Amino acid sequence: MSLALKNHIEKIVSLTDEEFKYVLSFFTKKKLQKHQFLIASGAPVQTDHFVLKGLLKATYTNDEGKQHILQFAMEDWWVTDYQAYFLQTNATLNIDCLENSEVLCLTLENREKLCRELQKIEHFFRIKTSMGFVAQQQRILSLLNKDAKGRYNQLLEQYPQLLQRVPKTILAAYLGVTRETLSRL
Repeated sequence: MSLALKNHIEKIVSLTDEEFKYVLSFFTKKKLQKHQFLIASGAPVQTDHFVLKGLLKATYTNDEGKQHILQFAMEDWWVTDYQAYFLQTNATLNIDCLENSEVLCLTLENREKLCRELQKIEHFFRIKTSMGFVAQQQRILSLLNKDAKGRYNQLLEQYPQLLQRVPKTILAAYLGVTRETLSRL
């Protein structure tokens, strides 16, 4: 069903065809339309999501109504409201589709079962989680230490494909600048 997921996992661990078939049996597939919410703030978060196709953005809206873009997620990336997912609480984030999207969904219960049963998958998720922490720290440090041009150049270097897929107003919001400033960059 999903060669993309198998290739993604095998960047870290090797799986036999039987092992992968078993792993895949724990996932469900979901299709979403552009502008549709994968996760809505205030709703329970049941699943983590591996992006097969499309582009999504995760946002937080503060008490004053200002929206902050935390991350984008495209093919071969994972996305959810991790606080709500791991603590089994309601979402504080919104995750919506910037393009028509397809994701594979994994419940926390199934993730835990897979990790208990297959040491390779536990290792895979440990590495993915660690790299997620690294990426989050880099993002925070970029916001704290770099000016607009520095943040733009870092984004261009790390994720050049995003610039072609994300509307300029949304890209500007992610970088913490106005659309006009982004145009000048």
